Amino acid sequence: MPTTPILLPLLSVLAGSVTASTQNTSPDEQAIVGVLEKFADGWNRHDAKAFSMVFAEDADFTNVVGRSAHGRSLVEQFHAPVFATIFKESHQTITSVAVRFVKPDIAAVDAGWEMTGVKDPEGKLRPSRKGLLNFIFAKTSGRWEILVMHNMDLPG
Repeated sequence: MPTTPILLPLLSVLAGSVTASTQNTSPDEQAIVGVLEKFADGWNRHDAKAFSMVFAEDADFTNVVGRSAHGRSLVEQFHAPVFATIFKESHQTITSVAVRFVKPDIAAVDAGWEMTGVKDPEGKLRPSRKGLLNFIFAKTSGRWEILVMHNMDLPG
């Protein structure tokens, strides 16, 4: 497996999903992009259960302000109330994906994102946001899942 980052060209980003070119990408890269599609789909449906299912059972999650959850069930519990409130009308789009295989079954993944529809606690629409998701993916029993995720906002 390559040890340098591989940028997967995005052919289209529709409804928050990720569609990468299958040309010159390995099945593992395609599978990782598939996990990111499910990640974005769960977010955009505001479905905490579906969103959490792409995480490993013992995953670690940290959001943009440093709040964290350990384990798939706590990732789900963490997101349920915010999907019902400030993120209820949000839409997340994955804008870029870079994959670096550390080992054949471990990958570091950076995904750029954009988000609209976020409201503040008073219900006022916040400006659109951009950021970076940094993941460690692990392949267990033939299935790629998120082992570690850190999220950050990027300036303007």
